[in-house]
Amino acid sequence: MTNTPSTPSAPAAPVTVIGLGPMGQAMSRALLEAGHPVTVWNRTPRRADALVEAGARRADSPREAVEATGLTLLSLTDYRAMHDILDGTTSALAGRTLVNLSSDTPAATRDAAAWAASHGASFLTGGLMVPAPMLGTERAYAFYSGDEEAFAAHRATLARIAAPRFLGADPGRAQLMYQAHLDVFLTTLAGFAHATALAGSAGITAQEFLPEVMQLFRAIPEMIAPDGIEALGARIDAEEHPGEGSSVTMMGATADHVHAASTVVGIDTTLSGAVQGHYRRAIADGGGAEGWTRIISGIRAPRPTA
Repeated sequence: MTNTPSTPSAPAAPVTVIGLGPMGQAMSRALLEAGHPVTVWNRTPRRADALVEAGARRADSPREAVEATGLTLLSLTDYRAMHDILDGTTSALAGRTLVNLSSDTPAATRDAAAWAASHGASFLTGGLMVPAPMLGTERAYAFYSGDEEAFAAHRATLARIAAPRFLGADPGRAQLMYQAHLDVFLTTLAGFAHATALAGSAGITAQEFLPEVMQLFRAIPEMIAPDGIEALGARIDAEEHPGEGSSVTMMGATADHVHAASTVVGIDTTLSGAVQGHYRRAIADGGGAEGWTRIISGIRAPRPTA
């Protein structure tokens, strides 16, 4: 058999990474390993040392970093940091693409997109949905929104970091999706912490408790959506909350018991009180016979404080 010569692949596009915390470091390494020429800049120059040893080019200023490539990835504390770094470099932004992977509010994200556009730059909001060690692996994924043409142009490069999922033209949408995921993550961790303290009040160690509670954690998807998560989502969107088996009244009683137990043993009740409040609101609004998803209505429209 005669082998057909393969078509040479296009050279990997050069990329700039500004902000070399753990995420910025991991992004840079994933890009370098994929063959991309990477220029890096950080306020603390020594953070670039290991990346330079791995093949990255160190820029001496934000302007030099931005001018080095057509694509700049920002991995910073918040969007204010982007302005602190780039406000003096706006004349270099025209014709380039900024991808801000920092965390902030959707409003800050939309303002940043307008700011970038006013200086002739394309802008994408990004939300990386895995921790730094997982970037560049098959388990990594990220949400993007904003300039669709810029996303299409740089999709292959972004895919070297994490599988990209585009959510539309609204720059705030990816940020909101990112924050919603963190809402689940942080609330879950808080639940683990609170439950560990509650069990610990009876002398049950974390080493004993966590393997047991993980069985419940793994079973939750099937428990809340026996006919599939898409079907559950469709019912929520249709504002249908069937209460067979897990009514608001029943779940609310459970919330009352958890809150009472927490009070009796003397641990913090901030979390248990908040959960109890969601169910009490749904009952007060006439949703006691409906399913637990009815509490979403109250969360969407909280009562004004006195």
